[in-house]
Amino acid sequence: MNYLPNKQGFLGFENKFNIKEKAVVVPFGLEKTVSYGGGTRNGPREIIKASHQVELFDEDLNCEPYKKIGIKTLKPFPIKKKMNDALEQISKINEILLNKGIFPMVLGGEHSITPGCIKPFINRYDKICLLHFDAHADLRQSYNGNKFSHASAIRRCLDYKNISVISFGIRNISKNETTYLNRNRKKINIFWAKDKHKWNLNFFKRLIKNKNVYITFDVDGFDSSLMPATGTPEPGGLFWDETMKIIKIASKYAKIVGADVNELSPIKGFQSYNFLTAKLVYKILSYRFVNFKF
Repeated sequence: MNYLPNKQGFLGFENKFNIKEKAVVVPFGLEKTVSYGGGTRNGPREIIKASHQVELFDEDLNCEPYKKIGIKTLKPFPIKKKMNDALEQISKINEILLNKGIFPMVLGGEHSITPGCIKPFINRYDKICLLHFDAHADLRQSYNGNKFSHASAIRRCLDYKNISVISFGIRNISKNETTYLNRNRKKINIFWAKDKHKWNLNFFKRLIKNKNVYITFDVDGFDSSLMPATGTPEPGGLFWDETMKIIKIASKYAKIVGADVNELSPIKGFQSYNFLTAKLVYKILSYRFVNFKF
């Protein structure tokens, strides 16, 4: 696979630092079905650019996690024009990485990438749990006539029989989605944003314990005051510390096997939102690969 030099890749660390990669950042700025604000095609570029400002030392883990992980960044490449072809493209990339024993961290792009990202994991594991951060349930059968819409991302993942979903931060759901949700309660657990004050994270631990987990993080899961740089921002969402706690629990009690972070729509002149997303990516990788007490 063709990687960027370290200095140009995620985190921008020295080229001379060279250890065998355990994780690969895959820029995949697919933008086909956005329905409100656009710009997700620029998300991967701006996340990588902002990551060069992220402090490499993690005060929580008391180390520089990148030295323990080994992170490479795939060189940007043309994305297939047709949606089905693009999803198959990212599926094949993740499959190649998994066959090499490498953790894929895909940077979207819109949330419609996730069914393609997760396909090789579905084929590899008997059961897999999707840990889903989002403002929206994304359980629509289709949206604007497109069954591969960003608003149908989790529904398409649930087309696979061996998948279950745990969602955090949901605060936007249609009536039709609730009908589907009620029929599939055994496969879908939602921690609603409105109930944050009474979330039972011990129940979450039990749900996730010893499972193979894939993280899909739509940045509109964050409260819109924290993350307005996304296509469909929503108030009443997640904040940083509570999000880190959830990711730490998942990393401690389950096996995180892959991840995607999506739906950043950069706003010119406002770098903090790109930086937040870059730091989120580094935190997910750090908690996945560095042992910590919790």
